[in-house]
Amino acid sequence: MQGKTNHRNEYQCTIEVNQTGKYCVRIRASFARKAWVLPVYFLASTFDRAMRKLEQVLQFLQQKEERLWFWGVEYSDDPNFSEELVREAGLRLDRRIEFPRRSANVALSPEKPVPAVLLAPVRRGLAHSIDSGRVSAAGN
Repeated sequence: MQGKTNHRNEYQCTIEVNQTGKYCVRIRASFARKAWVLPVYFLASTFDRAMRKLEQVLQFLQQKEERLWFWGVEYSDDPNFSEELVREAGLRLDRRIEFPRRSANVALSPEKPVPAVLLAPVRRGLAHSIDSGRVSAAGN
């Protein structure tokens, strides 16, 4: 029996409304083949725009995995290059250490396109976290 494993890239996604009313979508991408993590985020003015952008970002991360890994490991040579690369997709590196426990997750085979049908549960999960987040934010 062959020892072939089914490695999958995992994306943890969370959304929150910041102080200016923008939706901040944070993504923690865990790439299986090289065993590394890339935390990024982006801002959107509406929930629908955030979800459209999320789909584009996941496609970008899936397609550019090898290139992203290269600078992720060798970034000390040119730290500005790493910022420029993720900005191609309208992203910023997320330097925050803690990641919210409530997140929507999706797992995909490396370098494969992201099927839209897989994003429906992510969208519902993020919408639910926004609704429950508004209630908890009001109590703070």
